[in-house]
Amino acid sequence: MSPAEIRERYERIREEVGPAVTVVVATKYVALEDMTKLAEAGVEVVGENRAQDLQAKRREYGEAFRWHFIGHLQSRKAPLVSELCELCHSLASESAARKLTIPALVEVNLSGEPTKSGVAPEELPALLKLYPDVRGLMTMPPATGDPEGSRSYFRRLRELAEQHGLRELSMGTSQDYRIAAEEGATFVRVGAVLWQR
Repeated sequence: MSPAEIRERYERIREEVGPAVTVVVATKYVALEDMTKLAEAGVEVVGENRAQDLQAKRREYGEAFRWHFIGHLQSRKAPLVSELCELCHSLASESAARKLTIPALVEVNLSGEPTKSGVAPEELPALLKLYPDVRGLMTMPPATGDPEGSRSYFRRLRELAEQHGLRELSMGTSQDYRIAAEEGATFVRVGAVLWQR
């Protein structure tokens, strides 16, 4: 995939979601050397899932992007994430909250799936009390072949954020970012839609 092709897709997504939504390009499956293509394509914000990959990519591409952390946050990795990123999308434990020092979104597990990270909605107030710099919420709905299947989860996250006076919503991935934008996302996280032919 050439930088020009990536740029075309990236610009189309930005147009679809509108100016109020930040498009975060997920780089979990992007090799270190391919990050150049994203820079050439005009990508502004990237989101990494793994702290060690974040460290390597940040060392190489420093100021080329704004860096977000979107993967499962382990407390022992929180200081590194704090040093390298402007925002963490996946705060989900008291132990990580005690070591994180940057603005964060709390990951909420709305589906109750045991394989997913995130706090249960009823655990949210305690984490908000503990960590003063929470800007909003993030969620990952259950995988579905139909993007519409995600809508009720996105709506519920928005309502939860409103209850707690939080403004930012990180929701929606390559499969359902349009639905997320319709339901009030301020961040969408896309990867495959930029790369797959």
